[in-house]
Amino acid sequence: MEWERLLREQQPGLHCVSDPGVKDIQEVRSKSDCIMLLKDRMVNSNLASVEELKEIDVKVRRESEDAAQFATAYPESPLEELGYHIYSIRGANQWIKFKSVS
Repeated sequence: MEWERLLREQQPGLHCVSDPGVKDIQEVRSKSDCIMLLKDRMVNSNLASVEELKEIDVKVRRESEDAAQFATAYPESPLEELGYHIYSIRGANQWIKFKSVS
């Protein structure tokens, strides 16, 4: 059958023909990426130069790499502490034990 022949000929690890290519992805990003659009507007409005934006990109990248290294350098928190500091409620104290109403 035709579909069996196609399956045999298809190389493993390759993507479907309908998957977007690099060119397609770059085109979509250039038209809809909010960061790229903001950069273009800032440069066109003379709010920032291309060099200033590149410096910001370098600083942000360096800061995110430092944060990732910091996060991976320390051991994981114990399981019983994973829920701590997820959210806070003003006036609530997690260490106070409440009496059951029932």
